[in-house]
Amino acid sequence: PERGCLRAWAAQSQALVGRWTTARCGGETRRACRQLRDELRELLRRIRGLPAALPALPLELTVLYNSLLFTVGASDSAIKGEAEEIRQGLLRVLEACGACGQDLGTEELWEKVLQEVTVEELQAPLHRLGALQAAWWLAASQLGSVAGLFQLLSTAEDPRRAQCSEGQNKLLSLIKAWRVPPEGASLPLVQSAKDLKEILCTAAAFLQGLQELEAGNFPTALSLLQEAAGGFCSKNILAQIHTCLGCCAQRMGKPQTALQQLKRALQVDFQCLPALSHVAAVYHDLGEIDAELQALTLLYEALGKSPPAAASSSPCFLMRAELLVHTPVLTSLLRRRHPSEVKYLLAQRCLQDGRVADAVEHYLDFLSLLQDGLQQQVPLDGSSALPRIPEVFLEAASALEQAGRHQDAITVCEEVISRTTDLIPRVLRVEERLEQPESSLPGAELAGGLLSQKKESLCCLAWRAAGYLLQGWAWAKLGKSKEAVTQFSRCLSDLLRVLLHGSGIKQTENLQPEVEVLQKIRLLSLLGRGTQFLELGRNKEALLDFQHSLQISPGDPAAASYLVQALWELNRKQEAAAQWQKFSQSCPAEDGQQQGQGRPLPLYLVSCLQQAVFPHSEALARSIQDYLGTAAQDT
Repeated sequence: PERGCLRAWAAQSQALVGRWTTARCGGETRRACRQLRDELRELLRRIRGLPAALPALPLELTVLYNSLLFTVGASDSAIKGEAEEIRQGLLRVLEACGACGQDLGTEELWEKVLQEVTVEELQAPLHRLGALQAAWWLAASQLGSVAGLFQLLSTAEDPRRAQCSEGQNKLLSLIKAWRVPPEGASLPLVQSAKDLKEILCTAAAFLQGLQELEAGNFPTALSLLQEAAGGFCSKNILAQIHTCLGCCAQRMGKPQTALQQLKRALQVDFQCLPALSHVAAVYHDLGEIDAELQALTLLYEALGKSPPAAASSSPCFLMRAELLVHTPVLTSLLRRRHPSEVKYLLAQRCLQDGRVADAVEHYLDFLSLLQDGLQQQVPLDGSSALPRIPEVFLEAASALEQAGRHQDAITVCEEVISRTTDLIPRVLRVEERLEQPESSLPGAELAGGLLSQKKESLCCLAWRAAGYLLQGWAWAKLGKSKEAVTQFSRCLSDLLRVLLHGSGIKQTENLQPEVEVLQKIRLLSLLGRGTQFLELGRNKEALLDFQHSLQISPGDPAAASYLVQALWELNRKQEAAAQWQKFSQSCPAEDGQQQGQGRPLPLYLVSCLQQAVFPHSEALARSIQDYLGTAAQDT
């Protein structure tokens, strides 16, 4: 009776595999996988209802192999967890041989089975099951376990095949050395062990390449990724591999090679949009702004279109390389940007390059996206290209102001000011450097929370002060000096909330970034108010602002020039000439020194810095030189 059952079950298994071939041709793969998986599981349950016996094990292990593949195909997602069914199959093998392994881990169980079970009929199904086990371990990045298993599989056949030549990758050598067992006609497979071996080689090379890329071992990563690109995989995974090759070449300082690989990724799969995002990044590094903007524009247009149906919905193979490789570094490299991120990058790059009209258009488009719940659509884990929303508003205001739309810039700044007012404490006490306490120290968590809260308050203060600053310059451009003075004064009044403790506050390189930005805003606001005082004929007040500016930033060229002009306007020409001579002697060295120090300014402050440049240097220099020449003749 048992032999009769085995023949019937073998025929049923063969019929189920035949149904899969028909379903795959018809395109109904996902539903067929679920149905066939369930039927094979039921068949496996009936087989295991009998005591484990050697004659039934080849069929049982083959049914197990096929059912696991259908399980993978039914979900069509990355493999996770442990293949418990494989463990149960190995225990059944040991039971049939009169052995036990319940207390062994999975690796020890495989070692015991492959070393103690020598029945010829079981070798092929055990090896195929071993390849599936390797797939599960690869998906979990257990590369050592995979190498150990293939060492056992190859050694069981021929100890010499498991040897690795010097310079070769051990894991890839072991997988390639594994001899694929022959496939019997009476027990057909839904995916051959030969195809599975090729997929394991590709996935192992890809996974190790990603690990080396993350570790910074770029030549090794490049070699492994090139190995993966020549392997057995779909167009989707091949495009991903070429994208990673492009990123690796970029980090190696080979931009042209990076562009070749990224363009190859797009040729293989034009829906691999992360590759286009990296193309823009490479052009940015090269300083090719036109090519970068073109790539970003193409990316934005592509993201706005509905992608075609995924090719993986009708796979040729149930087990595929893309189901085995899912690491954080790959997720990061292949992150699909939100259209609003790309729109912001277009706006930012245009503003940085002085394409003000284009920048204004992109910023206004971006701000309109805020009405669609942008913050819920974009990740806030640091991977997004977007800065904080108030900074985007301030950048938009800066672009509007540079485009001559001063009133619009004032309105946008008012939005920032009104939304940050309630978030700033009346007094904010900070040190020159706020250091994060060690996590092991008592109260470190509370101290870290206070530190984070203080930094957030500093950011809000900087945004509001910058709003007043930009409004001041906008009013100045409109010729409304009184209104400009009011906004500059509000900015300076805001900054009085900060009580800065510690020596050396003039040495900005020692300040935390948030305080350094506040100091720069303070300097620009004093310069702006001083210039407007000059316009109003309030030269003494202007002189005080310029003197204060030089206290904040000694040797600043704009502050020094304006100080000389204020003295000149006050008819203190001898002092003005002395200051001008002092400034002329020290300016080049100090200016170069200042440019090498500090951090880059926020983009929204760059236009203010440009407007603060002293515009009458040559005329003032001629006046002072004439004065000095006349004074020398009189002497």
